[in-house]
Amino acid sequence: MSGVWVFKNGVIRLVENPNQSAGDTHSRRKVMVYLPTGEVISSYSTLEQILRSLGWERYFGGGDTDLLQFHKRSSIDLISLPKDFTKFSSVYMYDIVVKNPNYFHVRDSN
Repeated sequence: MSGVWVFKNGVIRLVENPNQSAGDTHSRRKVMVYLPTGEVISSYSTLEQILRSLGWERYFGGGDTDLLQFHKRSSIDLISLPKDFTKFSSVYMYDIVVKNPNYFHVRDSN
């Protein structure tokens, strides 16, 4: 995971490959793979189905309508994702990987 951490308006976020040319951005896009089946996660409906099978439940208590959130009753972990799947970046992918070891992997799309 490469990039620069930017702090703006009280929010810190990772800007991936800030010096990369616009034409080269797509080739470096990351995808998340569900390891048991080798399936590339291409939608939130697919991801939600897999997370549910791993014991995650939708969490509606956060109050932020711009986020999809999942929690596990057996842990204090919370997964927060942007509702718009086009904003599902490697930062969110790695969060899922860390909280679900041996089930997901992030790799370059090419």
